[in-house]
Amino acid sequence: MNETAAASVLSLVRKELAEKPDGVLEAVASAHGLSLQRVVECLPAGMGKNIAGTHFIDVMQDIASWGDIIFIVHTKDAIVEYEGPLPSGSAGHGFYNLKGGNGLSGHLRAGNCHAIVFLRRPFMGVETMSVQFFNADGEAMFKIFVGRDKDRKLKADQVARFGVLEGRFASGGEA
Repeated sequence: MNETAAASVLSLVRKELAEKPDGVLEAVASAHGLSLQRVVECLPAGMGKNIAGTHFIDVMQDIASWGDIIFIVHTKDAIVEYEGPLPSGSAGHGFYNLKGGNGLSGHLRAGNCHAIVFLRRPFMGVETMSVQFFNADGEAMFKIFVGRDKDRKLKADQVARFGVLEGRFASGGEA
């Protein structure tokens, strides 16, 4: 795609997202041949803050103390969700190793994280807050969403912790 065509596509995506920011962003990315991160960057101003992926371990260790969160991996073939506490982890053998004996466990390639986006946006009629981790290709590694209480409202303590964590890092710009 030449530069003029790319600019035209990005302009179209910005317009679509300004009118309807609460759609499935992966579907928008697929429809326009863009990476998910590029689509996130097209959301209206104020919805996202981009920081360097080098903060991966700091961000993960902080979120591990939040209580029950929603961890999502979204590919073209599956959307996998886990709701519960994010286990603590540590770096070793090229991975960030989650120490989950129950529930979520695994090995994440922290070094592949190129960008982290703190995102606040509506989705299907409700407000959401998430921390999204992107690789160098602009594809999502995974997303961590602020949890909800029994009334399906965002957990107030996690909303506050999200804001504090987001504020700890110098912005790499609007997402």
